[in-house]
Amino acid sequence: MPVPDDPPALPSDPDGRPLAPLSSAIFQLARAHRAYAAELLRQHGLHPGQELVLLQLHQRDRQTQAALLDAVGLDHSTLSRSLTRMEAAGLVSRSPSAVDRRAVVVSLTAKGKRLRQPLQELWQVLERTTSAGVAPDALDDLVRTLHAVRRAVVERAGDAGVPDPERPAGTGRQATSASDG
Repeated sequence: MPVPDDPPALPSDPDGRPLAPLSSAIFQLARAHRAYAAELLRQHGLHPGQELVLLQLHQRDRQTQAALLDAVGLDHSTLSRSLTRMEAAGLVSRSPSAVDRRAVVVSLTAKGKRLRQPLQELWQVLERTTSAGVAPDALDDLVRTLHAVRRAVVERAGDAGVPDPERPAGTGRQATSASDG
């Protein structure tokens, strides 16, 4: 996938310096990372987010749709749409729960189970590509720093009454502060 030499224009001051250099860099990184991951997923006939559902089911098959919703952090309509596509592709099946008639149980099909190794390899390729420009001894510091930035954003969002950006509306989770764990 070609990567443009010049990232997209973002807000800058009159001298052309980014108004928010860290936020601009995060935005550009997230956009590039998401596009590359989407391309890798397309090679397996998947859409972004579907791999998270499959990986979750590979860890523990036969989960309710509600448990998957909570585990992968997608909103209800996105998960439902993804499951419909995945069911049509023969990757998962859905059936009523034997213990709760309101619940739907999602299970991997044989085809879905066969994607375990390719998805693990995909994530390893994504990780190697993502970390290629970072010195190995700086990688742990970068990961710690990015987690700290995320915590600060989620905590600030929670203080402002904004739901956790990793838990879209409909998942039942609000932002948590550092003291909440």
